[in-house]
Amino acid sequence: MQKNDLAAYYFNQGTNYYSYKYLGCHEEKSEDGYKYVFRVWAPNADSVMLVSDFTSWDSGTQMNKNRDSGIWELFVVSNESLIGKNYKFKIWNHGIAHYKADPYAFHSQTLKETASIVANIDGFVWNDENWYKYKKSILTKNNATEAERYYYSAPLNIYEMNLGSWKQKTPIAGDDASKYYNYREIADELAPYLKKLGYTHVELMPIMEHPYDGSWGYQVTGYYSPTSRFGKPKDFMYFVNKLHECGIGVILDWVPAHFPKDEHGLYEFDGQPLYEYQGYDRMEHRVWGTRFFDVGREEIQSFLISNALFWLREYHVDGLRVDAVASMLYLDYDREPGEWIPNDEGNNKNKESIAFFKKLNTEIFKEFPNALMMAEESTDWPMITKPVFQGGLGFNYKWNMGWANDMFEYISTDPVYRKYIHDKLTFPMMYAFNENYVYPISHDEVVHSKKSLVDKMYGNYDEKFSSMRAFLVYMMTMPGKKMTFMGTEFAQFREWDYENQLEWFMLDYPRHAEMQKFVSVLNNFYLENKQLWEIDNSWDGYEWINPNDKDFNIISFKRKAIDSSELMVIINFSPVTRENYQLNVKEEGIYQEVLTTDEFQFGGKGVTNSKVLKSAKYSDQSGKNNYFININLPALGGVIIRKLEGRARRV
Repeated sequence: MQKNDLAAYYFNQGTNYYSYKYLGCHEEKSEDGYKYVFRVWAPNADSVMLVSDFTSWDSGTQMNKNRDSGIWELFVVSNESLIGKNYKFKIWNHGIAHYKADPYAFHSQTLKETASIVANIDGFVWNDENWYKYKKSILTKNNATEAERYYYSAPLNIYEMNLGSWKQKTPIAGDDASKYYNYREIADELAPYLKKLGYTHVELMPIMEHPYDGSWGYQVTGYYSPTSRFGKPKDFMYFVNKLHECGIGVILDWVPAHFPKDEHGLYEFDGQPLYEYQGYDRMEHRVWGTRFFDVGREEIQSFLISNALFWLREYHVDGLRVDAVASMLYLDYDREPGEWIPNDEGNNKNKESIAFFKKLNTEIFKEFPNALMMAEESTDWPMITKPVFQGGLGFNYKWNMGWANDMFEYISTDPVYRKYIHDKLTFPMMYAFNENYVYPISHDEVVHSKKSLVDKMYGNYDEKFSSMRAFLVYMMTMPGKKMTFMGTEFAQFREWDYENQLEWFMLDYPRHAEMQKFVSVLNNFYLENKQLWEIDNSWDGYEWINPNDKDFNIISFKRKAIDSSELMVIINFSPVTRENYQLNVKEEGIYQEVLTTDEFQFGGKGVTNSKVLKSAKYSDQSGKNNYFININLPALGGVIIRKLEGRARRV
């Protein structure tokens, strides 16, 4: 077979993971000027024309079909470069023409314009070698094997954001796109900001091309195109490169669960269902008004797995957060009885999706063993984060959405009644190590009247800020990785609004500036203390001190490192200061408070502990000697204590 024949063959077999190098538009070397090849998969089409700025938008130029592969092809020779020119495919089926954007386009028009744009993404000069060396060092320390590529023993603190609403310019009348900063401008501000605040990664809500801002990027039409709202493809390469230069990883939201029914997109691409399931029991997601990918079809596997690898290969991103995994795993997801057909075993599991995820993660980790693959999976589907060779789906991490729901109920409850739901604080440890979790304060939790994080807190103005600091200490010291949505770091009161930028002016008010200071100190404390992340995947890194002090709304526990060093965390979710609170300790010695939420610099009332806390001894009923220290525990606050070994500094 010729090279192109092999590419088409493997594409049809579902194993061409470089399909974007074959399909789409590509510039080829030519002595006769500029030569381009256009290819599109449309097996059900009667005829396909290339319509463009350089052919004709009416009649176009006829493409030729490979009947075995269903791929149409056309070579175009031009006296001038076609980079930046617009094009579409005019696809005929039973006498009806459909104007379709190129599914493999590297650059696309945006918002109300829908054409693909000829682009060349080669030639960008990357300067992120040190970042790649750092990632490799994370995975090889503590004798980790390749099978343990889960960042277990490394800090992971993610800043989730929407590029279009982080910061905006004053828009020009009649120009919707003029309000956006471009990728380069955002990167130059964002990278040092995240570094200062102590984040390790940024997670971007979908930046693949999408025509409607109100979808937040989750209704993708251009899977291989970084949206033109913020610039050109190489501008996004600059964004990733800049973040890497500052030591910040980049994770992209990725949406294989569904695609919209925009006429120019993947919807009934060649005049009938092609990328989507053909059976009406699986074809459509009614709530979202979108179509489901037919991930059981080999060509769709080539398209999607190539796309996942494309972002890691060509744009150097560090991982993907896979959206709406549950909607793919269950045949009855959002369907009533009688609206879905059981599988061959008579249950509701989508076997094609299960096989797809295993195949996807196998191929990702085969090429990128240090990638991050995260699942947004809202049910208790087992073994989401177990390796494929152990029977799991193969993701690194899963969002712990149950924890978020429990905690938001707890913090919004009057402290008088919190003792009745004390298990909301303790229950997460019952399943903490079933999967590898990320604790998410995501965009979904700060919209649609759910309130911002600070506004979820019960109490008056000052109590809300105190409670939020206590909550963040709880979150940052739990075993598992962390994620907060933009604006949380300075306690924005208004819910997230995709049409407007964050309320940066709030930093002119003391409580908000103090919260940003606290988040920076807490995040950097997390990074600097291995007890909080070195053993995140087992009870070896966690021990309860007292989980049952429900009458006082207090919990206390230890976090441990591999060398057995410990931090003790005590959190008071009651609005009453507890002086001389007895905290049991393991051994006699000198202890020190290393972090408290109640310092004046954070907006607290100054309830702190002395630099030296000497243990006292008591005997239990059996006569065994035990030790304790007395601490001042601030109202709606938390403290972290360590045993003093040598000189320790106060944070």
